[in-house]
Amino acid sequence: MILIALSAVILPMVLLGILNLPATKGMSISAVVVMILGATFWKMNPNILLASILQAIHKSLPIIWILFGALIMLRTLEHTGAITRINIGFEKLSSDMRVQTILIAYLFGGLIEGVSGFGTPAMVTAPLMIALGFSPMASVVLALVADSTPAAFGAVGTPLTVGLSNVNDNPAFLNSVGQSLTRIDLFAGSLMPTMLVFLLVFLFGKDKNTRLKNWLEFLPWTLFIGICYSGIALISASFVGYEFVSILAPFITIIIAILSIRTKFLIPKVSFSQPWTMKENSNKEEETSEMSLIKAWSPYITVVVLLLLSRVIAPLKTFLTEFLNLSWKNIMGIKGLNSDWEFLYSPGTLLTIAVIIGLLIQVRSLKSLIPTSVNVIKSMKSTAIALIVTLIMVQVFTNSNYNSGHLQSMPMYIASFVSQYFSAGWIFIAPFLGALGAFVTGSATVSTLTFGQIQSDIASNAHISQQIVLSAQLIGAAAGNMICVHNIVAVSSLVGLNGQEGNILRKTLSPSLIYCLLVGIIGFVFISFI
Repeated sequence: MILIALSAVILPMVLLGILNLPATKGMSISAVVVMILGATFWKMNPNILLASILQAIHKSLPIIWILFGALIMLRTLEHTGAITRINIGFEKLSSDMRVQTILIAYLFGGLIEGVSGFGTPAMVTAPLMIALGFSPMASVVLALVADSTPAAFGAVGTPLTVGLSNVNDNPAFLNSVGQSLTRIDLFAGSLMPTMLVFLLVFLFGKDKNTRLKNWLEFLPWTLFIGICYSGIALISASFVGYEFVSILAPFITIIIAILSIRTKFLIPKVSFSQPWTMKENSNKEEETSEMSLIKAWSPYITVVVLLLLSRVIAPLKTFLTEFLNLSWKNIMGIKGLNSDWEFLYSPGTLLTIAVIIGLLIQVRSLKSLIPTSVNVIKSMKSTAIALIVTLIMVQVFTNSNYNSGHLQSMPMYIASFVSQYFSAGWIFIAPFLGALGAFVTGSATVSTLTFGQIQSDIASNAHISQQIVLSAQLIGAAAGNMICVHNIVAVSSLVGLNGQEGNILRKTLSPSLIYCLLVGIIGFVFISFI
């Protein structure tokens, strides 16, 4: 039965990661097989399977809407020439792609995660990196790997507030978990910038002889940025509250990073004289633009402000979540089978609004909006199919508790099976279970909502700290963001890498597993010696 329960994990890994099938084929096969196994072995009734399909289609719509917003943002910035101006701004600050990786993928992406979540960061940062000269594969891999450390706190602490609601929703308890999480990440998460530059240089560098040198010479700066980020996160969790960790940490660290670049603190001189790049035309004549940098960045600034205001101002949040709410509750009359889509609150809506405001600021005309939108919609057909079949598999997997055989759901069966044999060293397993949940569901919040209670129960039975085990679950779930299939499908389609999902998965799998292993080791040290 354990192999049946693991089918939703094994099939994508084999079909995409090993056989290298495109997501439309690989995930379609996975969805059909998981549905058949659910019906035959898990005794899921046809009406549950049909409801799961309807739920998957509905759940795919908000993701497709976010993807639309991100795509139209990119196309509009190209049309107005803002991308050229942004590129010039980065070139003046630093044309070294090692620096740009940290500024865009890690810090700017972290800020988007802190105010949005929903897989939005990679959809925003990957196209921006391509515009700066990164290859599509590099931009996707780096954007996905970077959207990990911030995802443990997600949008204003949602993985804790919602994810741990079944365990303990006491604010004091949630704050203690947040503090424990930042203490563990002070050691594991601090290495993320170093890991990103390692991936950039070793996976995408052209000169094999200089890869190690190119990585090591930036080690002091990447460690400094990582420690700053994790240290600010720890201070924020301890004195402000877990809800604002993923906003304050990237925002303050961006300021520190820019100051360190301008003062050349810990940045090697070669970065300014011979910047590391993968551009074929790095020696071309310098581009020029009459647009101001603030005007060029205005759509991004607008979307961050809109996301922040909509998440922090309670009356505005209430209005946006209640008005034009397209959520579907109790699908086909089945209690608890829901799909949420708060249209006005969606990052997709706010991205689209930011695009409109950006057009008015940059070119004072909305003439290009409709034709651009039509072209974007036409380009999203295969992505929509891949997302829908992926989510069908996910919903059958998670809804498998609705069965006539009185069985646990597949994810809970996996958790129970693993805990039965590995509870003695559970702190090493906890982050991997969190990553497994995020790999399938695509959400650190849903992973924690699914596995949080069993993680807590095992911690109590093993007489180890609940907070540390739940922190490991949350960080592991964030690491699972790197390999989440529907995140990979969405971002790869955004940059024209349809059919390359398996290749992307293989490249992001190792960083995800390494991150989880580090969390397990550090968690063990905390439990044993602190």
